Amino acid sequence: MNGPIKTLLFDFGGTLDADGVAWKERFQSLYRAEGLDMTGDDFAPAFYAADDPLVGSLPPTTNLSATIHALAGNLESELASRVGDNKNDDRSGRVALGFLSEAAAIFERNRPVLQALSERYQLGIVANFYGNLEAVCQSAGLHSFFEVMVDSCSVGAEKPDPAIFRAALERLGATPEKTIFIGDSLPRDREGAQRMGMRFIWVAPQAVQAGRPEPHAQPAVSDLRDLTKILQ
Repeated sequence: MNGPIKTLLFDFGGTLDADGVAWKERFQSLYRAEGLDMTGDDFAPAFYAADDPLVGSLPPTTNLSATIHALAGNLESELASRVGDNKNDDRSGRVALGFLSEAAAIFERNRPVLQALSERYQLGIVANFYGNLEAVCQSAGLHSFFEVMVDSCSVGAEKPDPAIFRAALERLGATPEKTIFIGDSLPRDREGAQRMGMRFIWVAPQAVQAGRPEPHAQPAVSDLRDLTKILQ
């Protein structure tokens, strides 16, 4: 990294709660484990149709568990209507609990990393979310590490729109030149960072990194614990 960095901004879903795997892919994997064999192209429309109605409709106090259970319940209904796959044995509950269990393990592993980083940098979160980002971070035990948590639903702009990044920088009194954005999405996180003039670190599984046509276009990690190697 060139030049002094004072601020680190993070994505939430897929970045702080997983090693670069987005919610859609994680839900699909959990449903596959339940015996539902759908291609990614078939699963994606059902996921987005389940996800979109939650934006702005969840109370701001909704925690992570309630958010994931609501999303899984919507997804179960979408699968029933789209492919006639209707389960009455609380499959959505099992999927939600599986998702939450995986996330809890990642949170536990990442807390010491975030604690150490918060002692060196000012930290923030910028996420395309439902309007309840702060409550979710509080319930995940991450709230104390971050000085700002900017939720797209609350500011009226989604990544990669520079406006959502600008909101975080303004609240922190930070500048793009001294900020790094850390996220799992190239079209949302990297593109937004580039538009703002911020540096970017990609969080993605090793196999995904290797499969990109430009694997060395930006620093990348597959585990947040490796951030310290890049930020030295």
